[in-house]
Amino acid sequence: MNLWVEGMILKVRTTAGKGWLATTGRCLTALGMVLVAIYVGASIHRAVSSRSALREFDKAQLLVRPEFRKAPVSLEANQEVDFSLWSKARLAAYRASQETKKGSPLAVLRFERLKIRVPVFEGTDDWTLNRGAGWIAGTTRPGEAGNIGIAGHRDSFFRILKDIRNGDVMELISAARTATYTVSRVEIVDPDDVSVLQPRREPSLTLVTCYPFYFVGPAPRRFIVHAALSKQAAREALAN
Repeated sequence: MNLWVEGMILKVRTTAGKGWLATTGRCLTALGMVLVAIYVGASIHRAVSSRSALREFDKAQLLVRPEFRKAPVSLEANQEVDFSLWSKARLAAYRASQETKKGSPLAVLRFERLKIRVPVFEGTDDWTLNRGAGWIAGTTRPGEAGNIGIAGHRDSFFRILKDIRNGDVMELISAARTATYTVSRVEIVDPDDVSVLQPRREPSLTLVTCYPFYFVGPAPRRFIVHAALSKQAAREALAN
């Protein structure tokens, strides 16, 4: 009798164990499907929202003066963004940022060779940098003469800066003018080294992102791109 009871108990335990494993497996499968759906949704949402911000900027440029519609600078609002280098966490963060942050960008930064076209917003808080690049307060504003500081996340738009080199050309397009800059130097500094953002005699552009690009956790250094103004044209001149 005791052997029979023990056998029944073992059978019940075995059945219960299998049932628990099956339930756990189904839950993990469902969780995996939800995470995949969130990742795909965040990717799509980020792409749509980035194009929306660029579209707002393009519209604002056309409103400055009607004749600017003839400007040769191409600002296609539906240009696709390459998200292949972006981290999953940054894609998800972008989706959350859309619920609280709105507004048109101050400018658009464009690298033809690296295929970057990113809206530049005011400020450098996490919510802003989840949407695009951010103008660093205290530096010269886009469209004005001086050292313009722009920051971006190393695991989103600015990760491609790992491939930048001296002599590369980039454009900073504001409502008033298009300025062309040539990369003169790249350096890696400590986070507290703010000398890279100091005013300069010559009009310049400084890009800042964290480094190393694929570091796990808070990155210990800063990757700095220095570029000098090589050409500038007012939007009115471009339109004529």
